[in-house]
Amino acid sequence: MPTWVQLVNLLCAICFVLALKGLSGPRTARAGNLLGAAAAVVAVVLPFIYLDLEHVPLIVAAIAVGSVGGVIGAQKVQMTQMPQMVALFNGVGGGAAALVALVELHEMVPHADAVNWFVLAATAFTIAVGAVSFAGSIVTFAKLQELMTSRPVIFPGLPIVFGASGIAAIVLGVLTVTQPAVWIGIALALLGLLVGVLLVLPVGGADVPIVISLLNAFTGLTVAAGGYVLSNVVLLVAGTLVGASGTYLTLLMAKAMGRSVANILFGALKGGSTLGAGEASDRPVRSAGPEDVAILLGYAERVIIVPGYGLAVAQAQHTLRELVDVLSARGTQVDYAIHPVAGRMPGHMNVLLAEAQVPYEQLVEMDDINGDFKHTDVVLVVGANDVVNPAAKTTPGAPIYGMPILDADEAKQIVFMKRSMRPGFAGIENELLFDPKTTLLFGDAKDSLGKLLNAVKAL
Repeated sequence: MPTWVQLVNLLCAICFVLALKGLSGPRTARAGNLLGAAAAVVAVVLPFIYLDLEHVPLIVAAIAVGSVGGVIGAQKVQMTQMPQMVALFNGVGGGAAALVALVELHEMVPHADAVNWFVLAATAFTIAVGAVSFAGSIVTFAKLQELMTSRPVIFPGLPIVFGASGIAAIVLGVLTVTQPAVWIGIALALLGLLVGVLLVLPVGGADVPIVISLLNAFTGLTVAAGGYVLSNVVLLVAGTLVGASGTYLTLLMAKAMGRSVANILFGALKGGSTLGAGEASDRPVRSAGPEDVAILLGYAERVIIVPGYGLAVAQAQHTLRELVDVLSARGTQVDYAIHPVAGRMPGHMNVLLAEAQVPYEQLVEMDDINGDFKHTDVVLVVGANDVVNPAAKTTPGAPIYGMPILDADEAKQIVFMKRSMRPGFAGIENELLFDPKTTLLFGDAKDSLGKLLNAVKAL
């Protein structure tokens, strides 16, 4: 490889690091994203310049198809479907890495005696883990897209089948190193697909996005291993970055849920899950109309907004921001309380509100705002439920017990905006709905916020 090519690859790798750093803050995120995309384009174009490639028209056609599909998908996807898109794109990455490794194994077999054993081990790892990531990501996509039940899927003997498949995959991985053959690689890929499906089937409820993050880390590791096999420093660095950041994000999300990664993956096998019964309650609650809630908000000095997935579904973020602007103009101090897993993934709610031009300074993380609830006149919960459910602190055995929550129950008044009495994603009843301090405003969030906005303006 020419020296200038190595220098360009190194520059692309540095750009990926800088891009990841840029994504850590809202003011630099757009520039970081563009920098990373530009480096990726350079890395893809570079082999066409210094290598004598075969089948160039087919390669260009494949790149064109993938580019068109990616652009159309990214433009059409709704903000509420962002986790599904992440899962799908991640699965494609893992599958691609596994296929490339299979092709490399096919090239290695005739010269197996001259191939370093570590290269063969990296190839086996890429095939197996890439297949796991692909199959697991497709199942998570299907769960979030409601193409299948989001509940844990368990059958008798699942742990045995899962364990046996994992052991068989390890055996085939060792055979790939000691007796490399294409049929062994294909069998390893098929076992990887089975392990990926069995890994995700028992996961349900709010655990699914955490598993997406874990599978994202798997894909990063496979890309890094594939980079080693191909002697490509860009893939090696990019994959390592994705693997490390995906692992760290998984741990952060698990901590935000108050659970371990092992419990998230295998808790359903012993009866645990973040998904409950999901039945709507018929207990009496105190409800009110927009005019009554407007009076509460209009005369409050301190208001905290707790946005959730329901806000994203209703696409009501613009109306909510307008309501906050009106309240702020009246002298009310208003902040948004952001739970780490508000929406369905970390940062999901931040992006949604940024789309509505909400000042980033108004978005306050859970740890920084929890102490303010006791001094708050009104908490307005819009489309959220589990992240303010006191059961996380008071009910051992509840699916979300131990999950850190926003202390909305400490406010003087709580207003819930809900479509119905159906429980949140965890599928359990929220006792805060029946608190004497709580008022419910039923209806679609966008419609209700529009009426509430007009009522506040009329005060």
